[in-house]
Amino acid sequence: MSQNPPSLRPDLAPRAKLTDTPRKGQPTIGMVSLGCPKALVDSERILTRLRAEGYGISPDYTGADAVIVNTCGFLDSAKAESLDAIGEALAENGRVIVTGCLGAEPDYIREHHPRILAVTGPHQYEQVLDAVHAAVPPSPDPFIDLLPASGVSLTPRHYSYLKISEGCNHKCKFCIIPDMRGRLASRPAHAVLREAEKLVENGVKELLVISQDTSAYGVDIKHAEANGHRAHITDLARDLGSLGAWVRLHYVYPYPHVRNLIPLMAEGLVLPYLDIPFQHAHPETLRRMARPAAAARTLDEIAAWRSVCPDLTLRSTFIVGYPGETEAEFQTLLDWLDEAQLDRVGCFQYENVAGARSNDLPDHVADEVKQDRWDRFMEKAQAISEAKLAAKVGQRIDVIIDDIDSDGIATCRTKADAPEIDGNLFIDEGTGGLSVGNIVSVLVDEAGEYDLWGCIPK
Repeated sequence: MSQNPPSLRPDLAPRAKLTDTPRKGQPTIGMVSLGCPKALVDSERILTRLRAEGYGISPDYTGADAVIVNTCGFLDSAKAESLDAIGEALAENGRVIVTGCLGAEPDYIREHHPRILAVTGPHQYEQVLDAVHAAVPPSPDPFIDLLPASGVSLTPRHYSYLKISEGCNHKCKFCIIPDMRGRLASRPAHAVLREAEKLVENGVKELLVISQDTSAYGVDIKHAEANGHRAHITDLARDLGSLGAWVRLHYVYPYPHVRNLIPLMAEGLVLPYLDIPFQHAHPETLRRMARPAAAARTLDEIAAWRSVCPDLTLRSTFIVGYPGETEAEFQTLLDWLDEAQLDRVGCFQYENVAGARSNDLPDHVADEVKQDRWDRFMEKAQAISEAKLAAKVGQRIDVIIDDIDSDGIATCRTKADAPEIDGNLFIDEGTGGLSVGNIVSVLVDEAGEYDLWGCIPK
């Protein structure tokens, strides 16, 4: 059984799952969804609108009248992946509509693929629908085409992403997401709660809260209160925790008020899990990134969080080989990681991205040096992960079951594991009475570098 690979990209969403079966004669649209969970939510919203208008959702190119490719523009490598996906869709289907983050650069896309039907930017739902209508006119059957109350989901039915805001107000030099997705735009808290309640009513056991900057939720609308709910991340987390599902917080920028979330985790209202993009630890590197440069105080904050909630799992992402990064700066990052003892870590080698201010910085790091530093960073992160998981052997922990294969082996996740980006817990036997989506107590009997194995206690 393969273990969770250390090179797994932390910016990717789970692969979209299309299970719809179109009726005979129904106009059908295919969807290729690339990039992060926020893009996956955009894909779900587009498909939900299309289903409401009578379109079928095709799981393959050949069964579709047109294909939407929801692209990623986060890194140049992601752009190349998006262009490849567009090319494949054109070759296999021929009628392609492009949307998503790379859609903010229509001339760039058309330069490579002039035959595409239309290009729209991220979260431009109406423009995507207009393009679909022009390419494939709707033909609804009001007696058959009824949209499920939960909408179209591209994730397994027992977990769902819950997007609470769009955009970002930060100006990190290596990132162009604010240019593509705009400034922070928070959803009203009561609208988020209403969506979450519907998801839980329809069987969702885990809500994964996502945005570009979860900690800043509500800042743009001055933490407005409506229908009894205040648009502040602490209040929202408390409200979501009252629904009875697991609540997992992603993309939490380490503002001081994050400490107010930790007691909610200690109480069990939300999962003891924080996904925080620290990016680096040396103050000069952080300054060149245009990010807060208080890594030492961050260590104090982490210690304070763990004193309140000892079971807290911390996941983060880092960039190695950033322009100007010296060996001494990189060593500071390794030393910081030793002290921080983060549970889950993802790492990127720096890449130039068209339009990013970091491209113009001096002293870019050679590719072979980036690779060497990535290898050394991941070696240390792997050793920390292995030691932390070994300490769980003999413990009883709750897991959620994501899959049970034909051999009866269950792939599960603990409260410390987000879908696709973290590890798994595997149950090798005794799974006969279990189902996908069950939350069960497991005795951990073996640990690896990134994954656990366990059994159902008799």
